[in-house]
Amino acid sequence: MVREAYPIGVPALIMKSSTDRLGESAGYSFHLGTPDEMLRLIASWLLTGAGGDQRRLLRLVQRLWERHGREDVALAALLLANLDHAALGINPWAVLAGCTRGSEPAEALLLSIEEMLRAGRPMPSEEMLLEWSGGRTVDAHMALLVSYAGSVRGHTASEELLDRLASIEIPDGDSLLGRVMQRLRDGQAQD
Repeated sequence: MVREAYPIGVPALIMKSSTDRLGESAGYSFHLGTPDEMLRLIASWLLTGAGGDQRRLLRLVQRLWERHGREDVALAALLLANLDHAALGINPWAVLAGCTRGSEPAEALLLSIEEMLRAGRPMPSEEMLLEWSGGRTVDAHMALLVSYAGSVRGHTASEELLDRLASIEIPDGDSLLGRVMQRLRDGQAQD
């Protein structure tokens, strides 16, 4: 039902060629080109129309990540950021890390990180970031991106975390992660 809602109001056939290529190159199972405003409306509809069934929405977040379309990941980010974490007894950052696969597009991670921080959710703990930085590659990249997003918002990373982040393997030619790493180093050097 959710997947059928994505292309409403989108000239899907006009965009199909471009979105297929974008989705394929980014590692998504599909990319329909649904505007973010429409995804926000769908998320709002789900959050208010699901009868307050937060557990059901949490399961939907996990299922959306599993299916892994670009719209799925964006909708999952919106839902996860806006669920009642206290009522569910969850750490949303742990849920996000649990949803990720062995490899993720940086955009997918950034979407989730930005939505969590935009929703006013606290940063993950230093312990969690340290754990991620020494774990799977995707977790290490997420630690780097979260640390940078936090630094932009005034959070300061410890020297231990910065040292761990500096040792993260960044794929050759990945200019985004390389730039984020450099900016994080430069920002901390100025402090």
